[in-house]
Amino acid sequence: MFAGPTATILNTPDLVTSNKARVRHGLPPRPAGFDVLRPQRLAAPATLYVEAFSAHPLEGDAAGLYAPPDGWLDQEGAFHPERPFEGATPVYVVELDPADGLYPLPYMGRQADGSAWEETAATPFAPPGSARQTFYPDARRLYEEIERFGLDDHGTPVALGSVADFDFFRAAPSGGYTAGPDAERLGQDFFVYYPYHLQSEPGLADLARATNQVQEVLASGAYAGVQWLEGSPTVDETLYWLGLLVDTTVPVVGHAAQRRHQSLSADGDRNVVDGVKFIVSGVALDERGEDRVGACVIVDELVYAARDVTKVDARPGGYEVTGGHGGVVADLGGYGPPQVTYLPARRHTHRSELRLSVLPERVTGLTGSLATGVLPVDVVTKNADGLVPAAMPNVSITKYSRYAATGAHAGGPPAADEEVEILARIDANLAGTPLGGFVCEGMSPFGMADPTRNAALSVAVAAGMPVVRTGRGNTGGMAYRTDPTFISGNNLTATKARMLLMAALLKLGALPPAADPFAPTPDERAATEKAVARYQELFDTH
Repeated sequence: MFAGPTATILNTPDLVTSNKARVRHGLPPRPAGFDVLRPQRLAAPATLYVEAFSAHPLEGDAAGLYAPPDGWLDQEGAFHPERPFEGATPVYVVELDPADGLYPLPYMGRQADGSAWEETAATPFAPPGSARQTFYPDARRLYEEIERFGLDDHGTPVALGSVADFDFFRAAPSGGYTAGPDAERLGQDFFVYYPYHLQSEPGLADLARATNQVQEVLASGAYAGVQWLEGSPTVDETLYWLGLLVDTTVPVVGHAAQRRHQSLSADGDRNVVDGVKFIVSGVALDERGEDRVGACVIVDELVYAARDVTKVDARPGGYEVTGGHGGVVADLGGYGPPQVTYLPARRHTHRSELRLSVLPERVTGLTGSLATGVLPVDVVTKNADGLVPAAMPNVSITKYSRYAATGAHAGGPPAADEEVEILARIDANLAGTPLGGFVCEGMSPFGMADPTRNAALSVAVAAGMPVVRTGRGNTGGMAYRTDPTFISGNNLTATKARMLLMAALLKLGALPPAADPFAPTPDERAATEKAVARYQELFDTH
């Protein structure tokens, strides 16, 4: 189990001081009539009297089916093993012990100055040192709470530890340890989005390190599968990337949540349980015991191919198949076992031509500038530890919209130099990122943009940076091939095309640059077309 970045599934509501604590310390109570209970650990054993027949409004109607209670309480709360009078309260005696695990209890914590906690930070917009964390550092506590408080449909505990053993890893995690000699740093070692003013995002180097970690763990051969937790807007992108790069024959599945863990109608816990159910069922394996479906996202009781799903709405059920071609790999079956409904035709994991084990250790990158010329440079992309973080390709996304503010609309020829953002990114890549490229989210069905943007992207291609054309919108409209110097993204979304292009750059390196990217010769264009064809083959098969 890997805890990935900004995972709502590992995020909990703010710890707010309970009314019991407020009354105890003379603080004004909150208007709520009772306290929310938060999972906590007992410090010492305790004996409780639980009112009999209080677990369900109709439980008392079936009292004749029950054994006698453990005793009765009188009006003063004194316990009697025999009923002292008609109307005494029947009770069960419960011995609680710290070894039992977590219990739901009022939250008694207060701020250092004695005031109540009202939110995660000590004050609104407080710096990190004055703010608590709401994300768990890894999934260990999440799994404990699912097993401790979750109920299956027949009232018995949720089966996690009884069906599998789990190891917990942190890959660009959502929460971090900030005290002690090994204190971690927000935005470098862990990445949160709440409190919102402290939002941080992992970078390309973090993705490389996470990929290496997943590959190293799976290389041990000790695991039947992988679960990856990440924020719902991006979990499909990371899972698609892992499905391209990680060389494994076991299932790789990802989960997200639209609502925080412990909150009303939180969906993440069920997604995790469904992922365990899917992996241990073996339904993803072929007759050789090897994964046949590739990296998947499991949400809302459905198993989606990571390549073919995206989040389109911020609510449970807000995931859709992209491109209109298959995508739902399996149904979790409700009360029954999982059933495979679709097998992806694209290469993945142990069948991928982009997996770590077959990537070269070095490729040709580029340096220089559009003004002074583009020169090849050797780039070491892989070593004994896996991907070299500093060598990760930088692929930018540019989006087409009609009525562009360029000279082309006035009837003049398209002028690439009007696309200052694209040209600036080309030069920035040449100056600092030897492996770079672009994805153009253009019109469907061809992925083309306006003439001026097309002209600027042609300069990028001639400067050695491959450009992928995708259709417009989250559902990945089809992009057919119209120009052999551009890569067709087929039915990929722009964000998925970006991940595939990054992987392809690690395998193939840069395109051959023209002496003058603004005016390539016919021979230079032919060389470009030949190199782009190799990229296109990867896009047609992955």
